[in-house]
Formats: sequence, structure tokens, C-alpha cells
Amino acid sequence: MANLTKIYSDLDFTFTRKPVVGDVALSYDEKAVIRSIRNILSTKKYERPFNPDFGSNIDALLFENISPMVASTLQREIENTLSNYEPRAIVKNISVSASPDENRYNVTITFYIENATQPTTVTLLLERNR
Repeated sequence: MANLTKIYSDLDFTFTRKPVVGDVALSYDEKAVIRSIRNILSTKKYERPFNPDFGSNIDALLFENISPMVASTLQREIENTLSNYEPRAIVKNISVSASPDENRYNVTITFYIENATQPTTVTLLLERNR
């Protein structure tokens, strides 16, 4: 069993407190990278001040008609966004399938964290939001 030489940590956005210290709890390694991927993909371009290129155009694609062509474009957009903004995740596979009856896309991302032997899978449901 291989140990991670790097430990990744991020703030836990449930803002639970550590019982003894009273600080905000942290999420580590796999959980931190999964949360980061979700945050990056849900951030729209031009949404962050002083960093307008950060994020993705996924939101704009969700208002297109559901089709295999849009699913392919979504897959490429997710690949490009993760390769640019999440260096901790080494993406192996991205699967986007359309659910026209539910008016959404099901996305499955399989990736490795640096020095990890087991892949991690994240499943997202992409729907239109106003």
C-alpha cells in the first residue's frame, strides 16, 4: 500500500468546528480534491473578480438543446477546465450522458490523485439553474 507523500487539504465548507480548538475543520486528500473539482466546475467564467478566466462555460451549455453534440462539448469543456485549474487530479476518463426526460446530463469523472494507487470517481448531475 502506497502512502501519499503530499497531503492536500481544503476548508470544509460545512464550516463545522473542531471540538477542542474551535477552528474550522479541514477536508483532506481525496475529499479535498473532489470538493475542489465541484467548485471549479460550478464557477462561471468572469464570476471571480481579478481572475476572469477561472471557471468553466458549462452553465452556458446547459441551456442548449440536449443532444450528443452538446454532451461531447461538455466533456471537452470539463477536460480543459480540470487540466487548467486542478493539477492535483490526473483525469483518466470523463463520461457525459444525456438524460433528456429529466432535462439534465450525468457526468462521471474518474481521476487519480498524485501518488495514489486507486482511482477516484466523482458523479455530477448538471441541470439548468436560473
